[in-house]
Amino acid sequence: MLERIHKAQNGDDEAFLELFQKYEQDLYRMAFVYVKNQDDALDVLQETAYKAFKNIETLREPRYLKTWLIKIAISCATDLIRKRKNVVYLNQTDMELASKDSTDVTMTITMQQILETLDELEKSIVFLKYYSELTFKEIAELKDLPLGTVKTTLYRALAKLRVEMKGADLL
Repeated sequence: MLERIHKAQNGDDEAFLELFQKYEQDLYRMAFVYVKNQDDALDVLQETAYKAFKNIETLREPRYLKTWLIKIAISCATDLIRKRKNVVYLNQTDMELASKDSTDVTMTITMQQILETLDELEKSIVFLKYYSELTFKEIAELKDLPLGTVKTTLYRALAKLRVEMKGADLL
């Protein structure tokens, strides 16, 4: 894989495409978690691919390619959120789900509301740890934070989530 990364850094378009496709699903899921709809997540994915392709030569440590790509995706997602002022649109699929099983939709909406009680850093660390399955060390490097800060922030966020879930009768 390191050979592919070096080829991509030297301008091999096919090598870059192969590498990007390897992590595309993870990047899409991360984007979706932030922007909360498919179209915007695809826009974030496309912007991530563009920025990564344009700046692949700036990747200093090839073994951290996935972390580097996730960092770009998070940046693109937060930029999009700022532009759209955090508006969440309810699409047709969501409406169909609501009419089929209101319990699951209520649970989903409640969980989204609970997650919204976290600040941006807490939410980001929770998603990176449990959704992207990154280690504490990888999260610390990605967020440019000390390892202890990442752990403390995660545990504080989990404590907040427990309190909120008890309040919503989900525990």
